[in-house]
Amino acid sequence: MAKASHRDRILDAGLKVMFRKGYNGSGVRDIVAEASAPQGSFTNHFRSKEAFALEVLDRYFDHVKRLVGQALDDTRLSPRERLKRYLDIISDRLAADGFSRGCLIGDFSLEAAPQSDLLRERLGLIFAEWRAPFAACIAEAQKAGEIGAAFDPDDLAEFLLASWEGAILRMKVERGPEPLERFKRIAFATVFKEP
Repeated sequence: MAKASHRDRILDAGLKVMFRKGYNGSGVRDIVAEASAPQGSFTNHFRSKEAFALEVLDRYFDHVKRLVGQALDDTRLSPRERLKRYLDIISDRLAADGFSRGCLIGDFSLEAAPQSDLLRERLGLIFAEWRAPFAACIAEAQKAGEIGAAFDPDDLAEFLLASWEGAILRMKVERGPEPLERFKRIAFATVFKEP
């Protein structure tokens, strides 16, 4: 009988450990201990910690894309309401974690991108892919007259994601919802206000 692969367990464990300890603070020993897997399993499946982190990041981004779809694909809501819905979904998830865990994409952007061209390049592609459905929703909202059309939808989507990531960083420092709520209040009363 063939041995069961520890690969998926290690990736799941890596996501948990990297959320808790960050990219630099996560050692292979921590990850395999969390996965209850032998240390040799890591090197059997992954060339390096950097290659492993890429797969963890992609796994996390797949999850984020499902959340984006949950909010932005809900045509029962207006486009502007869909944008708000996404932020509320994320706020609820962050609250469930006690405001101690943020966004792995943002965390890796701060910590790993300066050290790894491979991770930096992948993060750049992730941000471009992540921005696209928001830009489409914003363009739809502009066409419907729900938000002003003074700015390009791609620029507004970039602003939304970058500012939201900043609010998440502040939330982690304050361990509370106010940075998230402040962002939502200000963004939807100014940049994303109804004309």
